[in-house]
Amino acid sequence: MARLLLLLLLLFPLALNAATVNDIRTWAGPEKTRVVLDLSGTIEHSVFTLDNPARVVIDLERTRMAPKLVRHIDSVGLVKRIRSGVRNGEDLRVVFDMAETARPQSFMLGPNGEYGHRLVVDLAPFAAKPAPTKRLPTQSQRPLRIAIDAGHGGIDPGAIGPSGMHEKDVALAVAKKLAYLIEQAPGMEPLMIRTDDYYLGLRERTAKAHEQRADMFISLHANAANAAHAHNVRGAAVFTLSHSGASTEAGRLLAERENSTGLIGGVSLDDKDDLLATVLVDLSRTATVRLSLQLADEVLGHLGKMGKLHKTQVEQAGFVVLKSLDMPSVLVELAFLSNPAEEQLLRSDDYRWQLARALFSGISTYRDEHMPEAPRLTAQARRQHVVRRGDTLSDIAQRYGVSLDTLRSANDLINDRIMVGLKLVVP
Repeated sequence: MARLLLLLLLLFPLALNAATVNDIRTWAGPEKTRVVLDLSGTIEHSVFTLDNPARVVIDLERTRMAPKLVRHIDSVGLVKRIRSGVRNGEDLRVVFDMAETARPQSFMLGPNGEYGHRLVVDLAPFAAKPAPTKRLPTQSQRPLRIAIDAGHGGIDPGAIGPSGMHEKDVALAVAKKLAYLIEQAPGMEPLMIRTDDYYLGLRERTAKAHEQRADMFISLHANAANAAHAHNVRGAAVFTLSHSGASTEAGRLLAERENSTGLIGGVSLDDKDDLLATVLVDLSRTATVRLSLQLADEVLGHLGKMGKLHKTQVEQAGFVVLKSLDMPSVLVELAFLSNPAEEQLLRSDDYRWQLARALFSGISTYRDEHMPEAPRLTAQARRQHVVRRGDTLSDIAQRYGVSLDTLRSANDLINDRIMVGLKLVVP
């Protein structure tokens, strides 16, 4: 009996130190599938792959699965199924049955406001499918390309409002409306950085904009204040990269210029001597900071016309997504999600359209006043809206911020009846 008690006493600390997998969350993005294991504490782990059939295996030391957690998860992205089992008596093995061979990358995250310890596993296709080759139009031929970055996403909800609204959802909803307005404008083309609820790293966002040859970058967010000021702080704000942030990024590019092809207006720095590379980066930094401030001023001005501003001046900070030295980049805080009144506004589809129209107007004004070579919305090149199923004339008027009478007059309509496929001129 004494030996049994001694054995139990020896095993008791081990049981206390064992970590638990409390939840498994999955997201499928266009370039990778992400699996997140929510843990009760830090763990040691290893990841490897098996073939025939394709599997990704994760061994977690001194870890167990929470009894309430369902062990089998259905297909998501590249993952067909997730299963688990005990290994060596006290370790846990988690197996991803894959739809195809994948390249895993894993890392640990510490606790934040909403989640505790997490093990994140990113699964990318082992061999990326080559994109169809197409001839890119010259700068003078192609439309102005605006990258729209909906902040956060996937495992990163961003700020959370008093009634549970997530910043990632607000940002994506307004981003889609802004993209719609840009798509209707001649000479402009939207590029959505994130199209659904999945996570993208900060550098991934700017890299995607560069790959698609974006001409400007708009990152959308919702702000949050601490609990003591949540009811009092409100309003939109617009940020650009600070001079110190631009200097830091310039230094990074020069230090890593063997990998910087295409980051300075498509010009590689790897074959330039130190003096020439420094001059090129400095010129690009100075011009881009100036252009970003001009774009931010226009966007802030139009946001101010529709509602309260948190700050009446453009603010500057070192946000990573703004560190593009060859395209004007701004970050917009649409409102304070922590403010109950503004959270309610952000739930309104009408208010989201108002925000999208203000952003679009700011972009259009910047283009017309600071980009003389860009196409304009002339009388001969007005916006068009192609009527879709479910559209009503009043909805279309509200969407574009014009009156019903103006829309009827511009299209010689005697009543509000419209047919699917009809092309409406939007003044």
